[in-house]
Amino acid sequence: MSVPDYMQCAEDHQTVLVVVQPVGIVPEEQFFKIYKRIASVSQVSIRDSQRLLYIRYRHHYLPENNEWGDFQTHRKVVGLISITTCASNKEWPQTAERFHGQKEVYSSTLYDSRLLVFGLQGDIAEQQRTDVAFYPDFEDCPDVEKRVDDFVESIFIVLESKRLDRATDKSGDKLPLLCVPFEKKDFVGLDTDSSPVSLLLGVKRHYKKRCQGRMRKHVGDLCLQAGMLQDALVHYHMAVELLRGVNDFLWLGAALEGLCSASVIFHYPGGTAGRTVGRKPSVSQPADAGKRHRPGAQEVLIDPGALTANGISADTSTEIGRAKNCLSPEDIIEKYKEAISYYGKYKNAGVIELEACVKAVRVLAIQKRAREASEFLQNAVYINLGQLSEEEKIQRYSILSELYQLIGFHRKSAFFKRVAAMQCVAPTIPEPGWRACYKLLLETLPGYSLSLDPKDFSKGTHRGWAAVQMRLLHELVYASRRMGNPALSVRHLSFLLQTMLDFLSDQEKKEVTQSLENYTSKCPGGMEVITLPDGLKLPPVPFTKLPIVRSVKLLNLPVSLRPHKVKGLPGQNMSTASPFIYSPIIMHNRGEERCKKIEFQWVQGDVCEVQLMVYNPMPYELRVENMGLLTSGVEFESLPAALSLPAESGLYPVTLVGVPRTAGNITVNGYHTSVFGVTSDCLLEGLPSVKTSGSLVEVIPSLPRLQLSTSLPRSAHASQPTSKEELSSTVSVQLFNGETQQLTITLENIGSEDIETLELTSKILSTKEKVFGEFLSWDLEEASSRLPLKSGQAVTLTVHIKVELDFSGQESLLQDLNDDGISVTGLPISSPLRQLLKPRSETRAFGSESGRAEYSHVKTLEAVLNFKYSGGAGRVEGYHRELSLGVHVDVEPSVFFTRVNTLPATSTRQCHLLLDIFNPTEHELTVSAENNQDLVLHASECQRMAIQVDKFDFETLPQPDQQTACFTSPKQLEEERQHAQGSQINSKLGICWSIPSLRRRGEASVEGVLNQLVLEHLQLAPLQWDVLVNGKPCDCDVIADCRAGDPVTLEVRLTNRSKNSVGPLALTVVPFQDFQNGVQNYDLGEAVTFIGSNTFYIDTVKPKEDSVCVGALLFLYAGDFYLNIKFQDDSAGRELPLAWFTLPSVHIRALDAQLQAGA
Repeated sequence: MSVPDYMQCAEDHQTVLVVVQPVGIVPEEQFFKIYKRIASVSQVSIRDSQRLLYIRYRHHYLPENNEWGDFQTHRKVVGLISITTCASNKEWPQTAERFHGQKEVYSSTLYDSRLLVFGLQGDIAEQQRTDVAFYPDFEDCPDVEKRVDDFVESIFIVLESKRLDRATDKSGDKLPLLCVPFEKKDFVGLDTDSSPVSLLLGVKRHYKKRCQGRMRKHVGDLCLQAGMLQDALVHYHMAVELLRGVNDFLWLGAALEGLCSASVIFHYPGGTAGRTVGRKPSVSQPADAGKRHRPGAQEVLIDPGALTANGISADTSTEIGRAKNCLSPEDIIEKYKEAISYYGKYKNAGVIELEACVKAVRVLAIQKRAREASEFLQNAVYINLGQLSEEEKIQRYSILSELYQLIGFHRKSAFFKRVAAMQCVAPTIPEPGWRACYKLLLETLPGYSLSLDPKDFSKGTHRGWAAVQMRLLHELVYASRRMGNPALSVRHLSFLLQTMLDFLSDQEKKEVTQSLENYTSKCPGGMEVITLPDGLKLPPVPFTKLPIVRSVKLLNLPVSLRPHKVKGLPGQNMSTASPFIYSPIIMHNRGEERCKKIEFQWVQGDVCEVQLMVYNPMPYELRVENMGLLTSGVEFESLPAALSLPAESGLYPVTLVGVPRTAGNITVNGYHTSVFGVTSDCLLEGLPSVKTSGSLVEVIPSLPRLQLSTSLPRSAHASQPTSKEELSSTVSVQLFNGETQQLTITLENIGSEDIETLELTSKILSTKEKVFGEFLSWDLEEASSRLPLKSGQAVTLTVHIKVELDFSGQESLLQDLNDDGISVTGLPISSPLRQLLKPRSETRAFGSESGRAEYSHVKTLEAVLNFKYSGGAGRVEGYHRELSLGVHVDVEPSVFFTRVNTLPATSTRQCHLLLDIFNPTEHELTVSAENNQDLVLHASECQRMAIQVDKFDFETLPQPDQQTACFTSPKQLEEERQHAQGSQINSKLGICWSIPSLRRRGEASVEGVLNQLVLEHLQLAPLQWDVLVNGKPCDCDVIADCRAGDPVTLEVRLTNRSKNSVGPLALTVVPFQDFQNGVQNYDLGEAVTFIGSNTFYIDTVKPKEDSVCVGALLFLYAGDFYLNIKFQDDSAGRELPLAWFTLPSVHIRALDAQLQAGA
């Protein structure tokens, strides 16, 4: 026997062997269909008996193995079922002859046979035969199983008769000697009856015991097959004793193996082969069988009296009742070891020895004794079976692998499985079986801690030996290529590169990637699942390490494109807020929400960005093609990018972009790449090491897009370090203080939605400089009239930039300027002020370079124009966009007002404003004022300008309402009041400057230089006094003419503009003459006389009312007379400021009657 049956197990010793074979030409599919139905009858309960008969079916069995049937009866073919097709009666004789020839092959051992004929109809098919069954076709055969049952029962009858014949054999000395095939030649010609040599040497007695021992063992086999377990145990024990005495080691090993098999069947009724359907326990076991299996139970030797003088005792009931003949689980293994050691003595018993090792391993596997099982397997490896074919070698290594797997030696199992795989493609095989090799290699993966799912390698530390795993993966690649399946090669090579990248040397990385590129040039790799013919699915292998991604960050839209939503009223969400300052539960929920959803929004139709921090682990440049985003939730158009990463680049930022085409919530699931011809979809959920601030963001409906262009050049200035990114663009301009510049802004709709609303606001950024007036001004009415603005249309808007900073000079400048060095301009020639000041032809220049530098310092103003616009579906949802334009203005000084003062004018309602003006520029500068002469200043020159102005009624300025005043600080209210007063004064003065050489002009404001005293001097007194001579106002150097000798009417009118009542008051009129040389004459008793009293009385005057007192006087001579109107000293007048009681001077010129007539 040269071919072992590796599927043998201990319980097979109780089965009878039935061969099922086709006769003639039978379709393979139909044959195995009937074979499966026959094999389903694996155990049959014998009628009129409590025993079971187990059947083992084979569709192929070597006749040489059948010759070992006497050694172990389960190897003997006792039944034959032939399957054939017969189309006509003419074919039947030939079919019957073939069936007869098939029976002849196993005739020496055959108990019974059956022929199943399919397709034959007619007279022959209607004949009733026990050994032949006719069926019209393979589908119409309902009673196949019933016929097999009957066939098995007939086998049992023969088996039982043979058992009884052998057990009751009374042949005495003529007991036959059972032999194995290789023993027959050793016993040829040996005469054990009359040979004197035999008698002399005692061979006869030795021969007789050998015959008895072998027959006892044979009867034990028959009892085990017939379902008589306890009888079999007794016979095996007897055989062991007999054979041990004659040193018949081969058959002693068989008896011990039979004893072990019977004990295994008794202990493990479910079987040891691992089959899904367990065997039914034998009904012949006594009721107390379960009590007999205690560990350590020892074998009880058989009473020698049980052996009769002539042969085998027919009655074994006494032995069964007396002895506990079943081996314990531990003894089973010991007896197996002993039996195998005996088998090992015979070179021709290698197959028997190997099969015994396999049976023992299966028993040890059930007992969970893996180490001892491995010893049996190790012995099986070294059993020499002679010259085995390649197929037999593959089968041997495969079974060894399965047995090692059975006892939990996974890596050892994988080793032999791989050896079997390599044997499939051995050089001696003319047609290598690459498919079988590939299949076996796949089965080795678990033993080497390998799986074909890359997800198993993304968690924790690497398991297994990387060097062995890489070797195995290389073999899979090569086998799949030889199979003619390049897609498999690409998948396995991709898996090798992805999972073993950390263990590859630089040279190996280069070789693997070159091989991968060669494969993908013929068959590109993708993300589809590859299904093998046996149903195994190979998951896709994304290249998450080429490149390695460390972080994924969703970027907000640029500032100009970010959507803003109108916030609800305060307290809108107060109902959902917690009353506690801190709640860990609420904070935890908010943290989870942040992980799920990002605070900002994307906009439908706009390009959105995701930043990845990647690096290249390869020792050479890595080209990544078609890298884009993987999203879900909304329709998203990914715009792939291609990048080239230098060798071992370190962290490198990569920005992936795309456009959401619909609104909703979008989730960035990962990214896709194409590296070395392999397309990969890398999901973030499978990359736990990637840092991300969130992957879910809301996409709002589409909004319009506004593009801004300006007439002024763009600026490189940063508005503020923290706000540079918040501005869409910045314009820069250089202006002199007080100058105005126009900024033309063109707004173009470059989006697809119409712009339906447009608002413009401005904000001056924090600055140390105080800005007077309106820095930026515009008129949005014309632009608003063009709305809605269609896509591609533009609208123009003009913004006026007016810089008006403080024009006041510093104290250091005042130290170098005094009245002596100041030229005066702007006063009338007849003004007393001009006479008081000493005019000087030359001017005082500012010679100090440091002083010049100080006053030529350039100041900076920055502001932001914010355009708020909306339209389309986004406007319906309450969203808008903001576009910001920064305005950067470098302000150079134009003029400085170094000193300001006031002098009274000839009119009580006017005064002279004195301004010392300094030119800090390097150009000639002209200063002009309303109704005043132009003042020309050279570079660094200072001159004084006197401007006669009407006093101002500040009481008419608008006052803040009561509610505003309550919520505003007093300091702020005072600043606002002074600003309003300064603005009113500026509007009346109208001071302008111009630089002719540069063709630049602007305005100058005195608002910053006006102190409280000057403001009081410029303010119109609450008490307004009007003096009329002969009904004509007398003020502003007006000379009233009258005729000497005629009475002159003098009228004094008081208007009370204050908030309180004034009076009563008394005024005294004192006339005098001024000789213009410092001498004044008040002794005019003979020149002027009053008609009535020279004292005027004014009663109490209520607010907003006036009072008039009238008198008269008479000039007796011609001449120039002045009237000084004084208030009498009383308590009422002292409570009010003296400035309130300033009356205009009265100049009356009395003429002779003749001169006046002549004039």
